[in-house]
Amino acid sequence: MTKPPIGRDTRLCMSLSARPGNFGSRFHNRLYELTGLDFVYKSFSTTDLPAAVGGIRALNIRGCAISMPFKEAVIALLDGLAPSAAAIDSVNTIVNDDGVLTGHNTDYGAVVDLLRDIDPATRFVLRGSGGMAKAVAAALRDSGFADGTIVARNRAAGEPLATLYGYRWAPELTEGAALLINVTPLGMTGADADALAFPAEMIADCTIAFDVVQYPPETPFLRAAHEAGKRCITGTEVATLQALQQFILYTGVTPTDAQVAEAAAFARG
Repeated sequence: MTKPPIGRDTRLCMSLSARPGNFGSRFHNRLYELTGLDFVYKSFSTTDLPAAVGGIRALNIRGCAISMPFKEAVIALLDGLAPSAAAIDSVNTIVNDDGVLTGHNTDYGAVVDLLRDIDPATRFVLRGSGGMAKAVAAALRDSGFADGTIVARNRAAGEPLATLYGYRWAPELTEGAALLINVTPLGMTGADADALAFPAEMIADCTIAFDVVQYPPETPFLRAAHEAGKRCITGTEVATLQALQQFILYTGVTPTDAQVAEAAAFARG
């Protein structure tokens, strides 16, 4: 299927982030090529969020991915929230329908999808208290997971998050669980690249290791879990699923599994 050349009818989608990456642009643009859609996607940063959101409306930009630190600040600039964003007061996707801007949260939706085949009676430990931790905690609650602990050194952030979703809070890791979830920068490229999100003994005793860190694709936590024969859920899976949900919201087209796999591989390349 041949994608039309860029012209006056080409629809623009974009992203806003403090530190733009390449995954979203490569993923979406590759899917446009594979599906023959007359769309183009470009990432941006901004120091003037109200003006940037005004530009989405004024220029009829079809959709916009929202990353930190704009996920909560953008809400006041929108016309409404879809249930996925209203559930956690956080937006990672804007859809523009003829000037009406609606906020969605596809991070939440992606995690719900990834939890679907896990028994909700499974006890979990979630490490982290930031914006993504909120999306994961909400997805756990709405998927029926009732027995869990949120571990965060920052009591001002961790305890209210745990209380909001009906979980226990702990300042430090003291006990493991069948499902271990890392929603911190531990294991991410940079200063925390070699850090293990959970102690080796907890990894040995778990059943499922879930790390939302996207880069590297295999963190030290996931590498240790893989070597121990545990089921692993990766940040790349989260990134791919949430980007796919954005693509469908923007275009109304559901690509094939093969097309999604090819676009995800291209985006990681």
